[in-house]
Amino acid sequence: MPDTHPLRTLESVVLIAIGGFSGANCRYFVATLVPGPVGTLAVNVLGSFVLGFVLYEAIYTGILAERTQLVLTTGFLSSLTTYSTFGVQTVLLDAPLLMVGNVVATYVLGFAGVFAGRALARRVETGQRGASA
Repeated sequence: MPDTHPLRTLESVVLIAIGGFSGANCRYFVATLVPGPVGTLAVNVLGSFVLGFVLYEAIYTGILAERTQLVLTTGFLSSLTTYSTFGVQTVLLDAPLLMVGNVVATYVLGFAGVFAGRALARRVETGQRGASA
């Protein structure tokens, strides 16, 4: 039975807010260093990689606590990555070829990031099995 005490719920909300605050600030920092579509692509690919790792780590090993997963995914990564900025920046690009290139690059590299995160989670799982043997 899940713990639904109001203080547990409040704790989760505060932790997600802290993660969201951190992710948004990291996103802003990257945007100041690498403005425009390239910066947005970088945070979206990084976010896809970390999300892939966290989700597959939960399947393969479950080392990360559920609250840690929540803070990382719902808090930090949802503020770090941005689909809306990606959409707006794509539409504002000068040439249709650049628009298509940005969309293709974002999706291909985003999926590649998830697969790389999964590969890392599998490596962690293998290391766990080897350490416990």
